[in-house]
Amino acid sequence: MTQIRRATFDDIPVLVDFQKRLAKESEGVTLDEKVLTRGLTAMMADPSRGFYNVAMYNGEVAGCHMITFEWSDWRNGMVWWLQSVYVKEEYRKKGIFRAMYNNVIKTIQNDAHILGLRLYVDKTNDHAMNIYKAMGMNGEHYTVYERMK
Repeated sequence: MTQIRRATFDDIPVLVDFQKRLAKESEGVTLDEKVLTRGLTAMMADPSRGFYNVAMYNGEVAGCHMITFEWSDWRNGMVWWLQSVYVKEEYRKKGIFRAMYNNVIKTIQNDAHILGLRLYVDKTNDHAMNIYKAMGMNGEHYTVYERMK
C-alpha cells in the first residue's frame, strides 16, 4: 500500500538523488548537487514557494513530486503546478504515480480556493505525456515558452 506524506528536511538527501535521476533520465541534464540541495532547503524553509510530497511504499520513499503555486487573477484563485515527478525505477508500474496524482486531485477537489492542476512536460517525453493523458489531463490548451538566464 502506498502512503503519501508531506516531505520534510530529513527527506532532502533522497529528493536530491531523485531529482538528479529525473533530470538525467528526462532531459539528459546533470544537476549541480549543491545548488539542488540549496534549492530544496529554501523551499522547505519557505512553504509559500511550494512543497514536496513523497510516496512511501513498504517503508521506503519510492517517489516524489513538487507542487508550486500560480495565482489566477482571471479566476480569483490558485492553480497548482505539478512538477519534479519521480518514481524510483524499481517501484514503477506499481501504482505509485497514480497514488500521488490521486492524492493531489483529492486535495484540490476538497479546497474551494484551488482551481486546478497544471504541469509541463518535455516535448520528447512521450511516455510521461501518455501517462498524463491516461490520468485525464489535457495538453491541448497551452504551450509553455521560457527564457532562462
